[in-house]
Amino acid sequence: MAEKKLTFEQSMERLDEIVSVLEANEKGLDETIALFEEGLKLVRSCDQKLKQFETKINDIIQKNGGEEDEI
Repeated sequence: MAEKKLTFEQSMERLDEIVSVLEANEKGLDETIALFEEGLKLVRSCDQKLKQFETKINDIIQKNGGEEDEI
C-alpha cells in the first residue's frame, strides 16, 4: 500500500502527536519503537521539504533581482 503524502503542516501535527504519546511513556516497547520510527521518517520528510522551500524562495529572490541574504 502506498504511503499517503502529508503536507508539511500535517507532518508537523503528526510529529506533535507522536511526541506527546512518547512523552507519556504509556505504550509498550514495540509500539514505542514503531512511533519513534514514524517520527524519524516525518522529521526527514519535513527537513527535505524545508530545504526545497528555501531553494524555491532563493530562486524567486534571484529572479526578482534581490539578494539571498535578505531572507
